[in-house]
Amino acid sequence: MKVVRKEILFDHAGAASNEWFRAAIAEVEKAIESVKWPHGSGDFAINPINKGNGVKPIKNTFIASLAQKGWQPELRLKVYGERRPGPIDAAKWIKSESRYFAAEWETGNISSSHRALNKLTMGILRDTLLGGVLVLPSRAFYRFLTDRIGNFQELEPYFPVWKSLDTAKKGVLAVIEVEHDRTSSDVPQIEKGTDGRALL
Repeated sequence: MKVVRKEILFDHAGAASNEWFRAAIAEVEKAIESVKWPHGSGDFAINPINKGNGVKPIKNTFIASLAQKGWQPELRLKVYGERRPGPIDAAKWIKSESRYFAAEWETGNISSSHRALNKLTMGILRDTLLGGVLVLPSRAFYRFLTDRIGNFQELEPYFPVWKSLDTAKKGVLAVIEVEHDRTSSDVPQIEKGTDGRALL
């Protein structure tokens, strides 16, 4: 799988210029590149059936790769008050800053994408997260995935909302767009989940 582009939504106090950020993003990008289909192949080939492929096996490979680098999967942060959102997909402890950097991989619809960015933003505003990144499929990729999966182009019109945030003392929020390496009708479809619209 390949990175198509990166967008930094906000960068307060020059967080993105720090070595910890460059190292964390490099590990995220390596984890993205580690996602292959079929498993064990040299690249990521997707069966070009409209809405025909699941997303959770893709995410699971990404998270497993980060875990090998010491990231903590499914981390729950106690910074949101009584009504806490769900766990963060993976988080890296930045020892020099005594805070986490978080990564989310989109497996839901566009509403889920908004929630993911808001969850990361709240962690930054509460000074528990140093930053976070949301990984989203491109428009070209998403049409082969589970119905209505959130994608970069659909979320992009709302980027100015997060870019306008200036209350964080320090932190960085980014979005990465990813895409398949090629299409092939010879590869198996990626298994879908069993929840909600994933079966469509």
